[in-house]
Amino acid sequence: MTGRVAADGTIRIADPAEASAAYGRGYFGTPDSNGGLGLDRYDSVYLTEMGRLVGVDARARPVPWPEVFRRSARHDPAFGVRYLVYRDLRQRGYVVRASPPPVAFTVLPRGGVLNKTPSRFWVEAISERAPFDLAHLFELAERAQSAKKTLLLGVVDEESDLTYYRVRRPSPRGALPARRLGTPTEAWLSHDRLVVFDERAVDELGRSLAYGSQLGDRLELSLIEGAYLADSGQIRLRDGSSHRAVSRERLHRRARRLDPHFDERLAAYTALRGRGLVVKTGFKYGAHFRAYPRSPEHSHARYLLRAVRDKHISSWPEVSGGIRVAQGVRKEYLLAAVRAGGEVRFLSLERIRP
Repeated sequence: MTGRVAADGTIRIADPAEASAAYGRGYFGTPDSNGGLGLDRYDSVYLTEMGRLVGVDARARPVPWPEVFRRSARHDPAFGVRYLVYRDLRQRGYVVRASPPPVAFTVLPRGGVLNKTPSRFWVEAISERAPFDLAHLFELAERAQSAKKTLLLGVVDEESDLTYYRVRRPSPRGALPARRLGTPTEAWLSHDRLVVFDERAVDELGRSLAYGSQLGDRLELSLIEGAYLADSGQIRLRDGSSHRAVSRERLHRRARRLDPHFDERLAAYTALRGRGLVVKTGFKYGAHFRAYPRSPEHSHARYLLRAVRDKHISSWPEVSGGIRVAQGVRKEYLLAAVRAGGEVRFLSLERIRP
Protein backbone atom coordinates (compact mmCIF):
# COMPACT_ATOMS: atom_id res chain seq x y z
CA MET A 1 0.00 0.00 0.00
CA THR A 2 1.12 3.54 -0.67
CA GLY A 3 -0.14 6.88 0.53
CA ARG A 4 0.82 10.51 0.21
CA VAL A 5 2.52 12.01 3.26
CA ALA A 6 1.48 15.50 4.30
CA ALA A 7 3.72 18.03 6.03
CA ASP A 8 2.14 17.23 9.40
CA GLY A 9 2.83 13.48 9.15
CA THR A 10 -0.69 12.39 8.19
CA ILE A 11 -1.14 10.14 5.15
CA ARG A 12 -3.96 9.72 2.65
CA ILE A 13 -4.41 6.47 0.74
CA ALA A 14 -6.14 7.32 -2.53
CA ASP A 15 -6.58 3.85 -4.05
CA PRO A 16 -10.01 2.51 -2.94
CA ALA A 17 -8.86 -1.12 -2.81
CA GLU A 18 -5.83 -0.33 -0.69
CA ALA A 19 -7.88 2.01 1.48
CA SER A 20 -10.45 -0.73 2.06
CA ALA A 21 -7.71 -3.22 2.97
CA ALA A 22 -6.12 -0.87 5.51
CA TYR A 23 -9.45 -0.02 7.09
CA GLY A 24 -10.64 -3.61 7.14
CA ARG A 25 -7.53 -4.93 8.90
CA GLY A 26 -7.59 -3.03 12.17
CA TYR A 27 -9.91 -0.09 11.48
CA PHE A 28 -7.11 2.30 10.61
CA GLY A 29 -8.05 5.78 9.42
CA THR A 30 -11.31 7.36 8.31
CA PRO A 31 -12.85 6.55 4.89
CA ASP A 32 -13.70 9.51 2.69
CA SER A 33 -16.41 10.01 0.04
CA ASN A 34 -14.01 9.23 -2.82
CA GLY A 35 -13.18 5.78 -1.53
CA GLY A 36 -9.86 6.88 -0.09
CA LEU A 37 -8.68 6.73 3.50
CA GLY A 38 -7.30 9.47 5.72
CA LEU A 39 -4.84 8.34 8.38
CA ASP A 40 -4.05 10.42 11.45
CA ARG A 41 -0.46 10.74 12.69
CA TYR A 42 -0.63 7.67 14.92
CA ASP A 43 -2.03 5.40 12.21
CA SER A 44 0.40 6.81 9.64
CA VAL A 45 3.52 6.33 11.73
CA TYR A 46 2.45 2.89 12.93
CA LEU A 47 1.64 1.48 9.49
CA THR A 48 4.84 2.83 7.96
CA GLU A 49 6.93 1.58 10.89
CA MET A 50 5.39 -1.88 10.58
CA GLY A 51 6.15 -1.93 6.83
CA ARG A 52 2.49 -2.21 5.90
CA LEU A 53 2.39 1.17 4.17
CA VAL A 54 4.87 3.14 2.05
CA GLY A 55 4.62 6.90 2.35
CA VAL A 56 5.38 8.97 -0.75
CA ASP A 57 5.73 12.67 -1.47
CA ALA A 58 4.03 14.75 -4.18
CA ARG A 59 6.44 13.34 -6.77
CA ALA A 60 5.75 9.75 -5.71
CA ARG A 61 9.17 9.41 -4.09
CA PRO A 62 9.29 7.22 -0.97
CA VAL A 63 9.32 9.03 2.37
CA PRO A 64 11.24 6.93 4.95
CA TRP A 65 9.51 6.01 8.16
CA PRO A 66 11.77 8.20 10.34
CA GLU A 67 10.75 11.23 8.30
CA VAL A 68 7.05 10.42 8.80
CA PHE A 69 7.76 10.22 12.53
CA ARG A 70 9.69 13.50 12.56
CA ARG A 71 6.93 15.36 10.72
CA SER A 72 4.37 14.11 13.22
CA ALA A 73 6.53 15.06 16.20
CA ARG A 74 7.16 18.55 14.84
CA HIS A 75 3.43 19.25 14.70
CA ASP A 76 2.59 17.72 18.10
CA PRO A 77 5.06 18.08 21.01
CA ALA A 78 3.27 15.28 22.93
CA PHE A 79 3.38 12.89 19.98
CA GLY A 80 6.45 10.88 21.06
CA VAL A 81 5.00 9.78 24.41
CA ARG A 82 1.50 9.23 23.05
CA TYR A 83 2.75 7.20 20.11
CA LEU A 84 4.53 4.78 22.44
CA VAL A 85 1.22 4.10 24.20
CA TYR A 86 -0.68 3.85 20.89
CA ARG A 87 1.93 1.47 19.47
CA ASP A 88 1.91 -0.76 22.53
CA LEU A 89 -1.87 -1.09 22.56
CA ARG A 90 -1.92 -1.88 18.84
CA GLN A 91 0.73 -4.54 19.43
CA ARG A 92 -1.52 -6.02 22.08
CA GLY A 93 -4.29 -6.43 19.51
CA TYR A 94 -6.53 -3.49 20.38
CA VAL A 95 -8.24 -1.09 18.00
CA VAL A 96 -7.03 2.33 19.12
CA ARG A 97 -8.50 5.63 17.99
CA ALA A 98 -7.18 9.12 18.70
CA SER A 99 -9.63 10.94 20.92
CA PRO A 100 -10.53 14.57 21.54
CA PRO A 101 -9.90 15.78 25.13
CA PRO A 102 -9.95 14.85 27.93
CA VAL A 103 -7.88 11.75 26.99
CA ALA A 104 -5.52 10.75 24.19
CA PHE A 105 -7.21 7.55 22.97
CA THR A 106 -10.36 5.47 23.03
CA VAL A 107 -9.84 1.72 22.82
CA LEU A 108 -12.30 -0.95 21.73
CA PRO A 109 -12.47 -4.31 23.49
CA ARG A 110 -10.67 -7.09 21.64
CA GLY A 111 -12.85 -8.31 18.78
CA GLY A 112 -14.90 -5.10 18.81
CA VAL A 113 -16.34 -3.60 15.64
CA LEU A 114 -15.78 0.11 15.08
CA ASN A 115 -18.98 2.18 15.19
CA LYS A 116 -20.91 -0.83 16.54
CA THR A 117 -19.05 -1.90 19.67
CA PRO A 118 -18.75 0.79 22.39
CA SER A 119 -15.20 1.63 23.36
CA ARG A 120 -14.01 -0.02 26.55
CA PHE A 121 -11.14 2.18 27.68
CA TRP A 122 -10.27 5.81 27.85
CA VAL A 123 -6.48 5.98 27.78
CA GLU A 124 -4.31 8.94 28.73
CA ALA A 125 -0.60 8.88 27.87
CA ILE A 126 1.74 10.41 30.45
CA SER A 127 5.49 10.76 30.82
CA GLU A 128 6.95 9.76 34.17
CA ARG A 129 8.48 13.27 34.21
CA ALA A 130 5.03 14.88 34.17
CA PRO A 131 3.67 15.91 37.57
CA PHE A 132 1.22 13.65 39.35
CA ASP A 133 -1.74 16.03 39.47
CA LEU A 134 -4.41 14.60 41.77
CA ALA A 135 -7.11 17.14 40.94
CA HIS A 136 -6.74 16.39 37.22
CA LEU A 137 -6.97 12.65 37.83
CA PHE A 138 -10.16 13.09 39.85
CA GLU A 139 -11.64 15.03 36.95
CA LEU A 140 -10.67 12.32 34.45
CA ALA A 141 -11.96 9.54 36.69
CA GLU A 142 -15.30 11.25 37.22
CA ARG A 143 -15.77 11.92 33.51
CA ALA A 144 -14.83 8.34 32.62
CA GLN A 145 -17.23 7.00 35.22
CA SER A 146 -20.04 9.17 33.84
CA ALA A 147 -19.29 7.87 30.33
CA LYS A 148 -19.14 4.27 31.65
CA LYS A 149 -15.54 3.81 30.50
CA THR A 150 -12.52 2.32 32.26
CA LEU A 151 -9.84 4.96 32.67
CA LEU A 152 -6.28 3.79 32.02
CA LEU A 153 -3.09 5.79 32.35
CA GLY A 154 -0.20 4.68 30.17
CA VAL A 155 2.87 6.03 31.99
CA VAL A 156 6.04 6.05 29.89
CA ASP A 157 9.32 5.92 31.81
CA GLU A 158 12.68 7.34 30.73
CA GLU A 159 13.59 4.07 28.99
CA SER A 160 10.33 4.15 26.98
CA ASP A 161 8.88 1.26 28.96
CA LEU A 162 5.17 1.41 29.80
CA THR A 163 3.21 0.87 32.98
CA TYR A 164 -0.58 0.96 32.93
CA TYR A 165 -2.72 2.07 35.84
CA ARG A 166 -6.46 1.70 36.17
CA VAL A 167 -7.95 4.73 37.91
CA ARG A 168 -11.38 4.82 39.51
CA ARG A 169 -13.48 6.49 42.18
CA PRO A 170 -14.16 3.85 44.83
CA SER A 171 -16.52 3.93 47.80
CA PRO A 172 -14.66 1.97 50.50
CA ARG A 173 -16.93 0.33 53.07
CA GLY A 174 -16.48 -1.89 56.09
CA ALA A 175 -18.71 -3.88 58.43
CA LEU A 176 -17.58 -2.55 61.82
CA PRO A 177 -20.72 -1.70 63.84
CA ALA A 178 -21.26 2.03 64.32
CA ARG A 179 -20.98 1.92 68.11
CA ARG A 180 -19.44 4.32 70.61
CA LEU A 181 -17.73 3.68 73.92
CA GLY A 182 -20.53 3.34 76.47
CA THR A 183 -19.10 5.74 79.07
CA PRO A 184 -16.27 8.21 78.38
CA THR A 185 -12.97 7.24 79.97
CA GLU A 186 -9.70 8.98 80.81
CA ALA A 187 -6.73 8.81 78.47
CA TRP A 188 -3.29 10.03 79.53
CA LEU A 189 -1.26 12.01 77.02
CA SER A 190 2.37 10.99 76.89
CA HIS A 191 4.38 12.79 74.18
CA ASP A 192 3.17 11.19 70.90
CA ARG A 193 0.58 8.71 72.18
CA LEU A 194 -2.19 8.25 74.74
CA VAL A 195 -2.65 5.51 77.33
CA VAL A 196 -5.89 4.14 78.77
CA PHE A 197 -5.73 2.17 82.02
CA ASP A 198 -9.40 1.60 82.92
CA GLU A 199 -9.96 -2.15 82.55
CA ARG A 200 -13.47 -1.89 81.18
CA ALA A 201 -12.55 0.80 78.66
CA VAL A 202 -9.41 -1.09 77.61
CA ASP A 203 -11.47 -4.16 76.77
CA GLU A 204 -14.25 -2.26 75.02
CA LEU A 205 -12.03 0.11 73.03
CA GLY A 206 -9.32 -2.39 72.21
CA ARG A 207 -11.25 -5.60 71.63
CA SER A 208 -14.78 -4.62 70.64
CA LEU A 209 -14.10 -1.38 68.78
CA ALA A 210 -10.57 -2.21 67.49
CA TYR A 211 -8.77 0.92 68.67
CA GLY A 212 -5.10 1.05 69.58
CA SER A 213 -2.78 -1.68 70.81
CA GLN A 214 -3.46 -3.59 74.01
CA LEU A 215 -0.23 -4.12 75.96
CA GLY A 216 -0.81 -6.05 79.15
CA ASP A 217 -3.55 -4.26 81.06
CA ARG A 218 -3.26 -0.95 79.22
CA LEU A 219 -4.34 0.33 75.82
CA GLU A 220 -2.04 2.60 73.80
CA LEU A 221 -3.64 4.95 71.29
CA SER A 222 -2.01 6.95 68.52
CA LEU A 223 -2.50 10.70 68.39
CA ILE A 224 -4.87 10.23 65.46
CA GLU A 225 -7.01 7.75 67.41
CA GLY A 226 -6.86 9.93 70.52
CA ALA A 227 -7.94 13.02 68.61
CA TYR A 228 -10.81 11.14 66.96
CA LEU A 229 -12.03 9.71 70.28
CA ALA A 230 -11.64 13.06 72.06
CA ASP A 231 -13.44 14.95 69.29
CA SER A 232 -16.32 12.47 69.48
CA GLY A 233 -16.54 12.77 73.29
CA GLN A 234 -15.45 9.21 74.07
CA ILE A 235 -12.31 10.01 76.07
CA ARG A 236 -11.25 12.78 78.49
CA LEU A 237 -7.66 13.91 78.16
CA ARG A 238 -5.11 14.31 80.95
CA ASP A 239 -1.42 15.16 80.83
CA GLY A 240 0.72 12.16 81.77
CA SER A 241 3.19 14.31 83.72
CA SER A 242 1.10 16.97 85.44
CA HIS A 243 -2.20 15.05 85.64
CA ARG A 244 -3.95 18.22 84.49
CA ALA A 245 -6.81 18.17 82.05
CA VAL A 246 -5.78 18.63 78.41
CA SER A 247 -8.05 20.35 75.91
CA ARG A 248 -8.73 18.92 72.50
CA GLU A 249 -7.21 22.05 70.97
CA ARG A 250 -3.95 21.43 72.84
CA LEU A 251 -3.87 17.83 71.65
CA HIS A 252 -4.37 19.01 68.06
CA ARG A 253 -1.61 21.60 68.40
CA ARG A 254 0.84 19.00 69.71
CA ALA A 255 -0.11 16.58 66.96
CA ARG A 256 0.44 19.22 64.27
CA ARG A 257 3.91 19.98 65.62
CA LEU A 258 4.83 16.29 65.47
CA ASP A 259 3.09 15.52 62.16
CA PRO A 260 2.72 18.16 59.41
CA HIS A 261 0.07 15.98 57.74
CA PHE A 262 -2.01 15.56 60.91
CA ASP A 263 -5.09 17.46 59.70
CA GLU A 264 -5.33 15.48 56.44
CA ARG A 265 -4.71 12.20 58.25
CA LEU A 266 -7.34 12.92 60.88
CA ALA A 267 -9.93 13.86 58.24
CA ALA A 268 -9.20 10.65 56.32
CA TYR A 269 -9.28 8.57 59.51
CA THR A 270 -12.63 10.08 60.51
CA ALA A 271 -14.10 9.42 57.06
CA LEU A 272 -12.91 5.80 57.04
CA ARG A 273 -14.22 5.11 60.54
CA GLY A 274 -17.52 6.62 59.49
CA ARG A 275 -17.64 4.06 56.66
CA GLY A 276 -17.34 1.13 59.04
CA LEU A 277 -13.64 0.44 58.46
CA VAL A 278 -11.03 -0.37 61.08
CA VAL A 279 -8.07 1.93 60.56
CA LYS A 280 -4.50 1.15 61.64
CA THR A 281 -1.13 2.67 60.87
CA GLY A 282 0.39 1.91 57.48
CA PHE A 283 3.93 2.73 58.59
CA LYS A 284 5.38 -0.69 57.75
CA TYR A 285 4.12 -0.31 54.18
CA GLY A 286 5.18 3.30 53.65
CA ALA A 287 1.56 4.49 53.82
CA HIS A 288 -0.45 6.51 56.30
CA PHE A 289 -3.07 3.85 57.01
CA ARG A 290 -4.14 0.32 56.37
CA ALA A 291 -7.88 -0.28 56.56
CA TYR A 292 -9.79 -3.45 57.41
CA PRO A 293 -13.42 -4.25 56.51
CA ARG A 294 -13.91 -5.62 60.05
CA SER A 295 -11.85 -6.56 63.10
CA PRO A 296 -8.19 -7.31 62.26
CA GLU A 297 -8.61 -10.52 64.26
CA HIS A 298 -10.99 -11.81 61.60
CA SER A 299 -9.84 -10.19 58.36
CA HIS A 300 -6.87 -8.91 56.40
CA ALA A 301 -6.42 -5.25 55.51
CA ARG A 302 -8.06 -4.44 52.20
CA TYR A 303 -6.63 -0.97 51.61
CA LEU A 304 -3.40 0.95 51.98
CA LEU A 305 -4.05 4.68 52.05
CA ARG A 306 -2.25 7.95 51.90
CA ALA A 307 -4.01 11.13 53.03
CA VAL A 308 -3.23 14.27 51.03
CA ARG A 309 -4.70 17.64 50.24
CA ASP A 310 -7.23 17.80 47.43
CA LYS A 311 -4.88 19.79 45.17
CA HIS A 312 -1.95 17.47 45.82
CA ILE A 313 0.84 17.41 43.23
CA SER A 314 3.80 15.05 43.44
CA SER A 315 5.97 12.88 41.16
CA TRP A 316 5.00 9.68 39.41
CA PRO A 317 7.96 7.67 40.80
CA GLU A 318 6.75 8.48 44.32
CA VAL A 319 3.22 7.30 43.57
CA SER A 320 4.26 4.21 41.61
CA GLY A 321 6.27 2.98 44.58
CA GLY A 322 3.22 3.12 46.84
CA ILE A 323 1.07 1.27 44.31
CA ARG A 324 3.73 -1.42 43.87
CA VAL A 325 3.98 -2.03 47.63
CA ALA A 326 0.19 -2.21 48.03
CA GLN A 327 -0.27 -4.74 45.25
CA GLY A 328 2.74 -6.71 46.47
CA VAL A 329 0.86 -7.35 49.73
CA ARG A 330 -2.51 -7.80 47.96
CA LYS A 331 -4.08 -4.53 48.98
CA GLU A 332 -5.75 -1.72 47.07
CA TYR A 333 -3.92 1.60 46.98
CA LEU A 334 -6.11 4.59 47.76
CA LEU A 335 -5.45 8.28 47.96
CA ALA A 336 -7.71 10.08 50.42
CA ALA A 337 -8.01 13.65 49.15
CA VAL A 338 -9.05 16.14 51.81
CA ARG A 339 -10.79 19.32 50.74
CA ALA A 340 -10.55 22.61 52.63
CA GLY A 341 -13.79 21.99 54.52
CA GLY A 342 -12.71 18.52 55.64
CA GLU A 343 -14.66 16.57 52.99
CA VAL A 344 -12.79 13.45 51.87
CA ARG A 345 -12.98 11.68 48.52
CA PHE A 346 -11.05 8.63 47.40
CA LEU A 347 -9.10 7.68 44.30
CA SER A 348 -7.94 4.13 43.55
CA LEU A 349 -4.87 3.37 41.42
CA GLU A 350 -4.12 -0.18 40.34
CA ARG A 351 -1.33 -1.42 38.12
CA ILE A 352 -2.70 -3.70 35.39
CA ARG A 353 -1.77 -5.46 32.16
CA PRO A 354 -4.38 -4.47 29.55
